[in-house]
Amino acid sequence: MVSAAAVWEIAIKKAVGRLEAPDDLGEVLSTSDFETLEIAASHALLAGGLAPHHSDPFDRMMIAHTLAENLTLLSVDERFPQYDVELLLLS
Repeated sequence: MVSAAAVWEIAIKKAVGRLEAPDDLGEVLSTSDFETLEIAASHALLAGGLAPHHSDPFDRMMIAHTLAENLTLLSVDERFPQYDVELLLLS
């Protein structure tokens, strides 16, 4: 699964030149084995109520998605272990 928040963040960073991503990212995702995890009101409420270890709204949403949907989060962010999430910390 890929969080809609991750796709949103990639699109913003690509638009301002801070990240390289395919121009057809939406099509790449739709033809891959990834399922997009949409943002529901319950996810937004959970993200808003998280402890303030992390201020990035996209990361907070990905943490909320992980908690709400009982997933494992893949990340390089060393602040994520402060949350009680299943995490695969990449180097």
